[in-house]
Amino acid sequence: MVTQSANLSRNGVTDWIIQRVTSLILAAYTLCVLGFVLMNPELDYETWSGYFNHSAMQIFTMLALVSTCAHGWIGIWTIGSDYLREHLMGPVATGIRLTFQIGCVLLTIAYFLWGMNILWGN
Repeated sequence: MVTQSANLSRNGVTDWIIQRVTSLILAAYTLCVLGFVLMNPELDYETWSGYFNHSAMQIFTMLALVSTCAHGWIGIWTIGSDYLREHLMGPVATGIRLTFQIGCVLLTIAYFLWGMNILWGN
C-alpha cells in the first residue's frame, strides 16, 4: 500500500471530482474551438489571432490550461501509485515512483509556464 501520497487533494473523492470537472472544462473548450473552426471555413491568421486575443477566450484558455495540468497530474499520480509499487517492482519501486513523479511535476510546470508565455507573452 502506498503510504506517502502526492495526489492533488490528499483525498480520493476530491481528486475524482476534480478529474470529472476538469474533463468537462476541457470538453467545453474543445467544442468551443472546434465550433469556431467549423464556423470559419476561410480561417486565416488574423481571425485566429483575434479569436485568441479576446479577453474571454484568453481566460477560457487559461482555465483549460490549468484544467489540463490538474487532470494530467491526477492521472499520472494514479498510474504511479497503482503500477510503480513494491509488490510489482521490488525494493526499487519507491525510487522509480519518486523519479517518475518528479519528472512529471517538472514537465507539468514546464507545460504550464510555456502555455502562460504563449497566452500572455505578447
